[in-house]
Amino acid sequence: MIIKPRTRGFICTTAHPLGCAKQVQKQIDYVTQRPTIHGPKNVLIIGASTGYGLASRIVAAFGAKANTIGVYRPSTATATRTASAGWYNSAAFEQAAESAGLQSYSVTGDAFTHEIKSKTAELIAAKLGKVDLVVYSVATARRTDPQTDQTYHSTLKPIGQPYTNKTVNFHTGEVSSVTLEPATDQEIADTVAVMGGDDWKQWIDVLAEAGVLADDAVTIAFSYIGSKITQPIYRDGTIGQAKDHLERTAHELDQRLAATGGHAYVTVGKALVTQSSSAIPVVPLYMSILYKVMKTKGIHEGTIEQMYRLFSERLYGPEIVPVDEEGRIRIDDWEMRGEVQAEVAKLWAQIDTDNIYELSDLASYRQEFFRLFGFEVDGIDYEADVDPAVTVPHVE
Repeated sequence: MIIKPRTRGFICTTAHPLGCAKQVQKQIDYVTQRPTIHGPKNVLIIGASTGYGLASRIVAAFGAKANTIGVYRPSTATATRTASAGWYNSAAFEQAAESAGLQSYSVTGDAFTHEIKSKTAELIAAKLGKVDLVVYSVATARRTDPQTDQTYHSTLKPIGQPYTNKTVNFHTGEVSSVTLEPATDQEIADTVAVMGGDDWKQWIDVLAEAGVLADDAVTIAFSYIGSKITQPIYRDGTIGQAKDHLERTAHELDQRLAATGGHAYVTVGKALVTQSSSAIPVVPLYMSILYKVMKTKGIHEGTIEQMYRLFSERLYGPEIVPVDEEGRIRIDDWEMRGEVQAEVAKLWAQIDTDNIYELSDLASYRQEFFRLFGFEVDGIDYEADVDPAVTVPHVE
């Protein structure tokens, strides 16, 4: 099959196995060229196939020489359809880990179900004994709660009043105005049910009951705060309500785990190109400007750089884990510098369709979006015939 990108809005419906593999190897190379992290030994990553979850798995395995178990959705290629980027990423990771002599296993299925939670706990007991780090990195728009069998759908809306601001079509470079109507109470509750801390807590409950959490186990989940520009649609919107719930869950879990020397943290990262962030109006334009400003200042980071800094300087650094007044680990500190946000705000006021490529780094944003799916990767022949059927080793 000759695989080309096919897009539908903010989604790419195809993925390239060789491009995905090369992107994974690039992240591995970044980590292996840096000092070894004296960190976790056995790590569970829930949502391990893309974004922060994949980068966490790479840093744990190749930075700390940890054994890993990744949980993610399965995907199968056909004669006319590719597998998902996450599937190809996981195949590349597993093959690299095996070559490096590292233990790695995959559990594929719906992470929200009791079946997958129990299956994972059994695998930990059989293969690793106990885990000392649990990374929760599930990003999805829909969740079926196994306790009630009710399906919830998340929304990306402001709360209280309509919100109007600039946005960009990152495929065409057209800057336009978008108005988003406020969420209903039901939409807020449903978004919290999908993206809050309920499932994270259920995972820790199952793992604790199965006896597969080490006494000093640490668990983390990811969040974002962002700038004043994105605040109405993000932190003050429906997603923000879910993130508030996630943080309350972290405090609850931390109190439980502290009894045996463990901890739970919410980690606040910088704005990064992901499938999820691409779906949020206003955010791609903000990120395109932010990338330009941070690159100019020499402080831009991608996903793997963020995760290496999280592990090496925060979770497993030389001192006690540094947190803010809310108990959160902040690796968005460079994005939130005053001079960075001031420059972004200045460019935001000026930007339009005519100067988008001058005042922002939209070209890099667009390229990073396609690289999520294995496209526009240097050194890949996209005219070559490629077998889309790729096997992931060690799938349980």
